[in-house]
Amino acid sequence: MNEYQLIQEGDKIAVCISGGKDSMLMAKLLQELKRHGKIHFELVFLVMNPGYNADNWKIIQDNAELLGIPLTVFESDIFDVVSTVDKSPCYLCAKMRRGYLYSKAQELGCNKIALGYHFDDVIETTLLSMFYGSEIKTMMPKLHSENFEGLELIRPLYLVKEESIISWRKHNDLTFIN
Repeated sequence: MNEYQLIQEGDKIAVCISGGKDSMLMAKLLQELKRHGKIHFELVFLVMNPGYNADNWKIIQDNAELLGIPLTVFESDIFDVVSTVDKSPCYLCAKMRRGYLYSKAQELGCNKIALGYHFDDVIETTLLSMFYGSEIKTMMPKLHSENFEGLELIRPLYLVKEESIISWRKHNDLTFIN
């Protein structure tokens, strides 16, 4: 957080929770940083329901309650839309999810959006770009949005290895959606 200056005084951050272990840990860590840190900032724990089945939706809600994370929920029809697409549905889903999250964050007056990408994701993205895109490209810990004026994307888990996240999940006997 300090090395990349991810949070500034007065920020309002949309903490995007997908329901997986990464985003849920990020939400809890930011909540604790707000509670015990020296910088004053606001958090909105943002969850989009793109069409989760009842079991997955319950897991998300139960985990948030267990961890004391108050959710701000909104609905979308992304799963219905991408189910009709044959070519690259995962790419389209990711693009649509990001657009919906940015729009909602902006609507809520946030100036930052936090995503739960971790160190291993950064390495994987770099390798995929090299092998499949013939270029060296990676994720940055923060970047300004080109399509949403005034919004900055931050990745608070940028230097956290997935092994540590899995250890936290196991230690607390938690179950998350995949």
